[in-house]
Amino acid sequence: MMTPEFDALRSEIDEIEAVHVVARVAEVRGRTLRLGGCVADWRIGDRARFIGGAAAGGSATGDTRGGRSGGPIGDPVGGEVIALDRDGATLLVDGSVDGVRIGDPVIRVGQCDLRPHDAWIGRIIDPFGAPLDGRPLPQGPVARDLHAAPPAPGMRRALGERLGTGLAAFDTLLPLVAGQRLGLFAGSGVGKSSLLGRFARSVEADVVVVALIGERGREVREFAEHVLGPEGMARSVLVAATSDSSPLVRRRCALAAMCVAEHFRDRGLQVLFVADSITRFAEAHREVALAAGEPPSLRGYPPSTAHLIMSLAERAGPGGTTQGDITAVLTVLVAGSDMEEPVADILRGTLDGHVVLEREIAERGRFPAVNLLRSVSRALPRAASAAENLLIMRARHLLGIYDRAEMMIQAGLYASGSDAEIDAAIRVWSSLDGFLSEDAPGDIAASFARLDEILRGAAREPVAPAPAG
Repeated sequence: MMTPEFDALRSEIDEIEAVHVVARVAEVRGRTLRLGGCVADWRIGDRARFIGGAAAGGSATGDTRGGRSGGPIGDPVGGEVIALDRDGATLLVDGSVDGVRIGDPVIRVGQCDLRPHDAWIGRIIDPFGAPLDGRPLPQGPVARDLHAAPPAPGMRRALGERLGTGLAAFDTLLPLVAGQRLGLFAGSGVGKSSLLGRFARSVEADVVVVALIGERGREVREFAEHVLGPEGMARSVLVAATSDSSPLVRRRCALAAMCVAEHFRDRGLQVLFVADSITRFAEAHREVALAAGEPPSLRGYPPSTAHLIMSLAERAGPGGTTQGDITAVLTVLVAGSDMEEPVADILRGTLDGHVVLEREIAERGRFPAVNLLRSVSRALPRAASAAENLLIMRARHLLGIYDRAEMMIQAGLYASGSDAEIDAAIRVWSSLDGFLSEDAPGDIAASFARLDEILRGAAREPVAPAPAG
């Protein structure tokens, strides 16, 4: 009987082409090459490799990092086909085009599908399935499509049960349920990565798949060792493409990570998918699409951006009858809390909820810096009981009252006793604001008991106005 390792090896051997038809470089424009010759059988998305004396990325063989970049292990691949016409193909090169000459030979490698393996748990890999931690990495026996279709709409289950997150706010006011797709909208430096790490460590799931798209190189290992830690890494797969990677590789990172998540979902497991960030995924696609000749439209993004983002989001969510679920947390970088910028606007309409992190809250030292009034979980009201929904509504109501009256309160223009609801909001604001940063005191029921205790304080005797915040 063949072992899975031999099955994977035999599958890769079967895909090796004994004969290659050679195309030739006809034109070089930036990092885009025009290929002529025998390209009639080439397809969009095919990977290509320079042979002979051609250079890509500063190497005579087309150097790429990671060892496995699209073909059999060790194949030096030059780039990806992004456009075709009757006269030839357009190739976007992964690295530098220094050393490329007119007439240099190029051969097609193929579509380079991913082969996820159960042994990838606990590992850091690149978007091509190569190890980034210096250790051998087995390949699975089945190649998966990077652009796989989501489960059929008529076969998908409804959103599942509420998941414990380890954070009081997300166990109560912003519940996360199995199969939900949650957007995390934040500017830089407001604690987004720390919150992602908490989710990856604490959310109830069998496997966590993290896509680090366009991250600084030093942050990949830091995220694995310090943000996730040994406990988080023990159930996680990290797919990373650093900021110096080509847009092809950065775009592929999110697709490869979703492919890995689908592998575990199809085995019936509950998967938490974390992508940081969808903004850099969209920016990478913009670079590729513009190089392919697609016109910019919405603030410089090509029309295909919306479809790409929505397609990725749709692949997450509840599975079919025999599958698990992919619960997704997708981050979006928003400058100046601009929720109307293209990527944020596209994703917000696709998700099952969004969480807004605000710089003003982070600057006063409250983390996670969640603005509850601008955040919503579409799992409600189904995800909570009638009594729990009343607590959630009361907490939001009091925070909303305080927010509307805050300027008057802080300026000393409000006289205690003038309005009973404002008095109640003042009494509870400090404790309720602190609750948003608390660790869960236990299970979900304990978090609601804590919230109930805080809200009962709104009915006590009036106290002095809350301090400036």
